[in-house]
Amino acid sequence: MKHRSLRIAALAVLTVLGTAACQPGQLGSTAPAADAVSEAAEQASASAPPAGQSAVDVLATLAVKGRAPQTGYDRDQFGPQWADVDRNGCDTRNDVLARDLTGEAFKPGTQDCVVVSGTLADPYTGQTIAFQRGDGTSVDIDHVVALGNSWQTGSFAWDEARRTALANDPLNLLAVDYSANRQKGDGDAATWLPANRGYRCAYVARQVAVKAAYGLWVTQAEHDTIARVLDGCPGEPVPSSSAPAPEAPAPAPTQPVTQPVPQPVTQPYANCAAARAAGAAPLHRGDPGWSDSMDGDGDGVACE
Repeated sequence: MKHRSLRIAALAVLTVLGTAACQPGQLGSTAPAADAVSEAAEQASASAPPAGQSAVDVLATLAVKGRAPQTGYDRDQFGPQWADVDRNGCDTRNDVLARDLTGEAFKPGTQDCVVVSGTLADPYTGQTIAFQRGDGTSVDIDHVVALGNSWQTGSFAWDEARRTALANDPLNLLAVDYSANRQKGDGDAATWLPANRGYRCAYVARQVAVKAAYGLWVTQAEHDTIARVLDGCPGEPVPSSSAPAPEAPAPAPTQPVTQPVPQPVTQPYANCAAARAAGAAPLHRGDPGWSDSMDGDGDGVACE
C-alpha cells in the first residue's frame, strides 16, 4: 500500500470542508457544515457492500427506475471542487493522484501534497501515461459514477452535504486518461465503457458499489449492460472504499473505440456553467473555449 493511502480512506469525507473556500473562477457556494457531511459519509459507509462481495449480488439489490431529468444540475451543487476534505493539507485531486500514480514527485514545500509528476497505468485505455502538472492533456480524475448521472438517478433529491460526500469519496474516484474521461462525460454503463476490455469488470463493479453505498438507482439499460459485462466475470468482487489504485490493466484492444466528442467553439466560454451546458467540461489548456480565468488552481484543467 502506498505511503499516502491512508489520506484517501473512505471516511476522509468525515471532517470535510470546515475551512474550504471557493477557488477563483468557480461559481461557488457556501460549503456544507462539516458535521452534516460527516453524517452523510457515515451513512454511505454503513450502506456500502462489504469488500469482496459479488458485484452480481450487489447489482441485484439496486432499484431499477427511469432516468430523472437533468434539470437543475450544476457541479457546484456537489460542493467545492477538489477541496481539502480530510484537512490533511492536500486537496482531493492531489490525494487521488498520489494514490494512483507511481513514481510520483511532489512540489517542494507542500509537505508531499501537490503532485507535479508521475506515471499512470491508465485503467481505461491500458496505456502508460506520463503526468506533468499543468500540461492539461494527460490525466484527469474521473467520477466513476458521473455526478451528472448521479443527479439523474437520485442525487437531485439530496442535500449538498450528501452530494459533497459522493463527489469526494475515493471509492468513486480514479486517475485516468483525460481524453477517455472527456469521452465518457456523464455517461452510464449503457452509454460508455472503457476501451480497455480487461478493466470493464472492475469498472462496473466499482459503479455498483458506489450506487449501493449511496442508494442511487440504475436504469434498465444500465442494469442490463452491467449484467452482461459481469456475465463474463461472475465472481468479480466489489472494491473496498479504501482500496488502492487499480493494478496495471490488460493491453488496450487493437480496434479503436469511437466515441462522440464535444463540438469545438471559436471563442472562450463565458464560464464553467456554459462549458458544461455545451458538454465540453472539463476543459484543458489549449482546448477550444479555454480561458485561464476558469482555471482557478492553475493546473491546466478547468471546470472539473
